[in-house]
Amino acid sequence: MVQPAKLDADRPLRVGVVGVGVMGSNHARVFGRSARRQAHRRGGPGQQAARFRFEGARAALRSAALTPLLAEGVDAVTIAAPRIFIRNWRSPASSAACMCWWKSRSRRRWKRDAQSSPRPGSAGVALMVGHVERFNPTVEAIKDAIRDEDILSIAITRVGPFPPRMSNVGVVIDLAVHDIDLIRWFTGSEIAEVQPQLSSAVAEREDIALLQFRTASGVLAHINTNWLTPFKARNVTVATRNKYIMGDLLTRQVTECFGFQPDGSYSMRHLSVGHAEPLRAELQAFVGAIRSGKEPAVTGEEGVASLEIAIRCLESRALPSVARRRAGPRRLTG
Repeated sequence: MVQPAKLDADRPLRVGVVGVGVMGSNHARVFGRSARRQAHRRGGPGQQAARFRFEGARAALRSAALTPLLAEGVDAVTIAAPRIFIRNWRSPASSAACMCWWKSRSRRRWKRDAQSSPRPGSAGVALMVGHVERFNPTVEAIKDAIRDEDILSIAITRVGPFPPRMSNVGVVIDLAVHDIDLIRWFTGSEIAEVQPQLSSAVAEREDIALLQFRTASGVLAHINTNWLTPFKARNVTVATRNKYIMGDLLTRQVTECFGFQPDGSYSMRHLSVGHAEPLRAELQAFVGAIRSGKEPAVTGEEGVASLEIAIRCLESRALPSVARRRAGPRRLTG
């Protein structure tokens, strides 16, 4: 793989943020806070060498073309907008580092984008996919706890109320794709078998998904996700031959059960979890890859692989909606 070119650490890093919605605003907030801290450390607002410059808030979401942004001379772009709102997103990838989220209305377009996405490093730039959960301190603690362990099973719950902002995708693309990435990252293995159960209760697209997987290494995994639960819940459990790990991504608590005895007794302890903001850690990793020229934390290949599994879940089997099922089976006539 051709590595991205290393950027001079002493020159200003100009970052463009595409998308002025919830995620784009959060990106601008994190970058702006980093800029103020670095400017202060380097001698106050007059010192420009360490400052980030934002060009992305100049346009509304529906006119989020990248070419005018790149004309401003940015070094990097974070794309925090649905795919259907972004024009010409591939061509600019050859001239600036890119961090992106794929959010597309069409399954066919998803698949086409996945198959034709630029390969990281192919144009000498960094391409990083925004799987922010990898930077959640709770997830990092779980990852450390299962390192070198023989993983048997993984269960992930990611549920909550329907988000009014979401209209172009269902729960598999909006939520489960992040957990698919975690399963692949935890196990270091590709997903070989997919058994999805999907349903639509209140939304136009699937709002309930029960997804079962088997990795190439033999790990069984399960994802429970929906937009019907009146409160948010984000839980991860991992069973290994020696441990049972329980993590709550919202409260940032991780509990490890170990030392299993024939009489059913075992020991339990709470693991230390950091307090870093996941988005800030993610964007720092993105900037670090640009500065160093090293491979990004979540590569384009990894993003495409998880996306393809999500597409398989959508295409493998589509169940009727809850409303239609409640109507009862149709009576056969001779």
